[in-house]
Amino acid sequence: MARNDQDFEHVEYVDYKDTEFLEQFTNNQGKILPRRVGDVPARVQRQITRAIKRARHLSLLPYVSDNVR
Repeated sequence: MARNDQDFEHVEYVDYKDTEFLEQFTNNQGKILPRRVGDVPARVQRQITRAIKRARHLSLLPYVSDNVR
């Protein structure tokens, strides 16, 4: 999942309702991937983390995947 920082320079807002985009930044257990794995800038990583937590709270994303339960 190697990305370039330039891909995310134009990102102004990460939408918590865009679950397909947010699932790219979680592993198969449902954990949020760190910056070094996702290869995103710190500003965007904070937005992604906040959006994933909001989506989990609203039951748009699971806290834990089904195969871990």
